[in-house]
Amino acid sequence: MSTGNQIPQNDHYFTAAPASPEERRTIEVEIAGRSVEVETAGGIFSPGHIDAGTRVLLKEMTAPPSGHLLDLGCGWGPIALTMATLTPSASVWAVDVNERSLDLTRSNAQKLGLSNVRAVFPDQVPPEIQFSEIWSNPPIRVGKDVLHSLMLRWLPRLVPGASAFQVVQKNLGADSLHSWLNEQFSRHNPEALMYADTVRMASSKGFRVLETIREEPEDN
Repeated sequence: MSTGNQIPQNDHYFTAAPASPEERRTIEVEIAGRSVEVETAGGIFSPGHIDAGTRVLLKEMTAPPSGHLLDLGCGWGPIALTMATLTPSASVWAVDVNERSLDLTRSNAQKLGLSNVRAVFPDQVPPEIQFSEIWSNPPIRVGKDVLHSLMLRWLPRLVPGASAFQVVQKNLGADSLHSWLNEQFSRHNPEALMYADTVRMASSKGFRVLETIREEPEDN
């Protein structure tokens, strides 16, 4: 549930059956600064490596806070695995609509000894859960309507003072999404919860990393 040039269609976004043992393959990647082996399979996003956008995002990030963390669109799990490794005290929710991706993320978390990763469908995240931080390589290719619905569903679940970080390719609409986020989530929108303006915190290799902050409530 990410975006990139490797897959021209959206098949990886929609539900696929878990990969059979014959379909699985092992690749070597770097997670939180160490080389590890993980399992991937066809029918998911970027099955052969950590995609360029995710690499840009992870390079910019520091260890997330404790509490509940969200990887929105987990794929085989590079973002969730990184969050869980950097902050073992956190509960990392790896969310995707692709059953094959969730199965691989669970398998990879177990393989790396990360008991703090929960790979689930969106509706399986309890409604009372709020997030200390969100990291995402969102599914730009599914279209604006689906993408915007994801933002409207998950960004209001940030705790006050928390941030959502998203990496988006410039030529796939990073600036458009940036503008939309500021229309929907900012202190200038009286119908929204209080958010600071979304900012571009980094730009590299044709990708933007956007940060949206839910503000702390003002003291009366």
